[in-house]
Amino acid sequence: MAEEGQVIGCHTVESWDQQFRLGKESKKLVVVDFTASWCGPCRFIAPILADLAKKLPNVIILKVDVDELKTVAADWGVEAMPTLIYMKDGQVIDKTVGAKKDEIEQKIVMYSA
Repeated sequence: MAEEGQVIGCHTVESWDQQFRLGKESKKLVVVDFTASWCGPCRFIAPILADLAKKLPNVIILKVDVDELKTVAADWGVEAMPTLIYMKDGQVIDKTVGAKKDEIEQKIVMYSA
């Protein structure tokens, strides 16, 4: 597992599977950021997620590039970027589609409490 306070980039299906499993076992809030390098709104929220990862050690933020891990994005039904999926104990509890800064911050703070 990466250091606390960092957004964890998953660049292979194996790393995704490992980080997802570790996140599920941790009992922490897991936020999966489905992103793309060419996506302007994704670049807008990236520093916001990095800041939240530093401020909230009880949250695990995983970053998945949909072009690198097409099968993972397809498995999760991702059709637009950014898509953020919020999970606890491996179960999806909420989802945000789009770079909705205030909504993303509110949900992460609320679900991590």
